[in-house]
Amino acid sequence: MFPIHDDAGRTQGRPYVNYSLIVLNAVVFTWEVLTTNNFTAGRATAQLYFEYGAIPRLVLAGDIPRVVTSMFIHGGILHIAGNMIFLYVFGDNVEDRFGHLKYLALYIIWGIFAALIHSIYALSTGMADVPAIGASGAISGVLGTYLILFPRARIYTIIVVFFITTVRIPALAFLPFWFILQIIFSLIGQSGGVAYLAHIGGFIAGVGTGFAWKYLVSRRQPSLVRPVRQIQKLRPKIEDVDPSLEPEVIEGDDFFEIIAHIHGISAPSDIHATYEPELKRVRISTIGQRRYELFAKLPESAANPIVEHIDYLNGIAKIHLRK
Repeated sequence: MFPIHDDAGRTQGRPYVNYSLIVLNAVVFTWEVLTTNNFTAGRATAQLYFEYGAIPRLVLAGDIPRVVTSMFIHGGILHIAGNMIFLYVFGDNVEDRFGHLKYLALYIIWGIFAALIHSIYALSTGMADVPAIGASGAISGVLGTYLILFPRARIYTIIVVFFITTVRIPALAFLPFWFILQIIFSLIGQSGGVAYLAHIGGFIAGVGTGFAWKYLVSRRQPSLVRPVRQIQKLRPKIEDVDPSLEPEVIEGDDFFEIIAHIHGISAPSDIHATYEPELKRVRISTIGQRRYELFAKLPESAANPIVEHIDYLNGIAKIHLRK
């Protein structure tokens, strides 16, 4: 299974940190290829891994800088391609939820936690001096957090069996399945030199971060609306939304903009917009104390537009989609 993109919209603009991480990994990999003659120079390759990789014995002794450098070293084109695809698909929404600086800090923390878990395992199996490389531990943290913060998102996935097809798999199914595979592979053994314990450790750290953010941090943030008890009588059920408030769709040269009346929402992050290609419409739903579900019909000419950002002010939500 190869994820290609998801349908979870962003609200805070472009994920510059996520893009920068992908570019930095690509630049470092290019340097690796040049230094090792495309990994054919055995001595140069080994020297690179031992100099910048996360050696378990040293990691457990507190050599954290080595962990950080190992997160940008990869062992081949398939290694980096797989990691960067997952980072591209899932990282932008996690950055959107946390903000640029918090996301960067958490990415590094997840990578460190993953390296520690792997190092403990490696020490117990006689691999204390074998360097570990790759961003997969930190990216596993991204996946774990994504699962908690965006469980309803659908992942557009390429399936290769006897044929190639594309399906939409809910994050609530895709990511737990991925995690179970890591557990199975770790029980079978670290075949192919893959540090599955790092994946497991990073994913668990990400899940913990997601729960902490969702149920502790975000609930303590000040609300921008009146207390719930003051608007209790005005709270509509999903099926009771006034049909006269049907969202308005504005079409530009390269975008659609949907304007919807949604009251009682504290932040743009409470609004989710999902494009449904079969019906040529956008499903708009909210979370929190007041729940809405609205639908905006797009023109028949719409060809899989992407939700770029969501703005919200004084009861008006503006959902911008790029054609």
